[in-house]
Amino acid sequence: MYSLIFAAIGIISFIAFSFLVHPQQDFVVAQSPPIYDTNKISKIILVSNSSSVTGSSTAETTSISSPTGVMYTTKFECGSIYAGEGPLRPGHYDTDVSIFNKQKFKTTMLWNSVVNNGSSSNAILVNLDAESATAITCQDIRKVLGNYNENFLEGFIVINVPLDSILQSSKGGVIPTVSGNDINILEVQAFYTANALDTLPREVIVDKISFYIIQDYSGKIPKDILQKPLDVSIPSTLNEISDTEMKVKKSLAKQYNLSDDDLSKIILRIKSVSVGVGVLIDDHAISLSTIKPQLSP
Repeated sequence: MYSLIFAAIGIISFIAFSFLVHPQQDFVVAQSPPIYDTNKISKIILVSNSSSVTGSSTAETTSISSPTGVMYTTKFECGSIYAGEGPLRPGHYDTDVSIFNKQKFKTTMLWNSVVNNGSSSNAILVNLDAESATAITCQDIRKVLGNYNENFLEGFIVINVPLDSILQSSKGGVIPTVSGNDINILEVQAFYTANALDTLPREVIVDKISFYIIQDYSGKIPKDILQKPLDVSIPSTLNEISDTEMKVKKSLAKQYNLSDDDLSKIILRIKSVSVGVGVLIDDHAISLSTIKPQLSP
């Protein structure tokens, strides 16, 4: 009897022990050990039917590649617009881009021009000595594009300053890599002009003539200006003999619509003549823009 009881207890103990050692399903929570690399992310993993599990996944962040250079981009307008073909008002347009190397060392730059809806020129290499300056004008732009006529050109000038340049020392200097926000290696300014006249402003010599109208038998001159001191400024030509009284009469003819017969009925007295300098009025516009740099990929 006792033997049967001990046998039953032994069987029950064996079954319990087996159940503890060989469960039907284990849920194991595994965590990777602490990792201090910011590019790695630890994860908690739920695992079935496993006795030991460790896991971690790595998410690599995208690093920013080192810049190859510093770039300046500016607009250019060159040539003349005569009618309504646009894109600007009729006039003569010019661009002058001034470039100053404000560093204490020699700097190499490459520039090219890109025409709107057109072609791009080859790059031109320029070496700038320390604290020296140069310029890019419309004449330079037409030269690199092979466009020597007077048609209107519009587009962009692209200036690149290479960093850690591998150019030969005889052809270009080496620029150290910039750091932080200190990327403005050059001072670049664009100067634009627009002129609506065929010729530029010029000084002219004028005669200022003071006179009286003694009598007007034409009846076309206002009576309130008769026998009063008057003056008129008329363009003059050097070394030319002219009739001062006739100049005044022609000026009166324009203002009061007088005929030659009317002019013969007007009696003038010239009081004095003085010479002065005047400037032709010019429909002229200018603007100046400072170009900000940006890093090239």
